[in-house]
Order: sequence, then structure tokens, then C-alpha cells
Amino acid sequence: MLLVGVALAAVATAATGPVWFVALAAPQLSRRLVRSPGPGLVNAALMGAVLLTASDLAVQRLFTAGVLPVGVATGSLGGLYLLGLLLAESRRTRS
Repeated sequence: MLLVGVALAAVATAATGPVWFVALAAPQLSRRLVRSPGPGLVNAALMGAVLLTASDLAVQRLFTAGVLPVGVATGSLGGLYLLGLLLAESRRTRS
């Protein structure tokens, strides 16, 4: 089962390309939305699916002239989100 899981993940990554920052942003966003002390696995998985679907739809609708990989959109938005998290945490530690 482990080999099958790894093979399926490898095929999906090879077909779609790497998708950056979804695993980083999904638990943080789900924890903030649900207001739970820790990220739940189901909530984080659902948030990851929503983020990836929304990113894919946005890339398809906004950039119709050419094909833009969804990893570019998630990397750009995820980087901005990570920067916002770091700035918010920096402000909290100074106070």
C-alpha cells in the first residue's frame, strides 16, 4: 500500500507539476476559520482542496491567452500569505 501511495503521488506530481504552499497555508487557514487550537486533519484537507480548486479556476479564467501552471498561482499567493503571517507574528512579539 505504501508503494502504491508513493507511486500515485509521483504520477500526480509529474502530471500537474509541483504545487507550492498549499500544505503550508491550508492548516493555518482552516485553523483560523474553524477557530480551533490545533489544525484538524479533515479541516486542513478540505481547505487544501478548496485552495487548489480555487487557484486552478483562477488561473484558467484570468490567463486565457496561455497556459499557466497552477503551481505558479499557489506559489505566488502562498508566498504573500506566508509573508503576512511572518509580519503579523513579528508585530505580536514586539508588543
